[in-house]
Amino acid sequence: MTEEPLEAQVGRLLLRHRLTVATAESCTGGLVGHLLTNVPGSSEYVLGGIIAYSNKAKISLLGVHPETLEQHGAVSELTALAMAHGARERFGADIAVSVTGIAGPTGGTPDKPVGLVFVGLVAADVQRCERHVWAADRLGNKQLSAEAALRLLLDYLQGYGGKRWLA
Repeated sequence: MTEEPLEAQVGRLLLRHRLTVATAESCTGGLVGHLLTNVPGSSEYVLGGIIAYSNKAKISLLGVHPETLEQHGAVSELTALAMAHGARERFGADIAVSVTGIAGPTGGTPDKPVGLVFVGLVAADVQRCERHVWAADRLGNKQLSAEAALRLLLDYLQGYGGKRWLA
């Protein structure tokens, strides 16, 4: 027996808890939204997503403060959380997930190597961000990042009734 795909598990729990989700994506280019909407009936819980690849788009579409980008960079915990806050607010979603990172093969620095990704989640009761460094090629880094966003969302939803995520 094969395990149910992450996006189907997420969808089932979003429906069960009557919650909605929005996405804010940079390096994944809409892959998280793509995976979520592969599930039949996902229009019941996916409100929309924003691909904010440039800093200008992060500012104008998601409300990320220019100072955040200047001081911490587009690939940072604070930017990931600001992106998720912006998507949640703009779509009126219960939960928003965000991904920002360096997919590669270029763009890395000693402080921020290729494969560095921040995945954020914001809901009314919590905000959380995970840092990952993947060692795959560009497409692999994108896929791993999208799966990490779905896993973070799934982890939150599995604890939703018990509120195990509350700070």
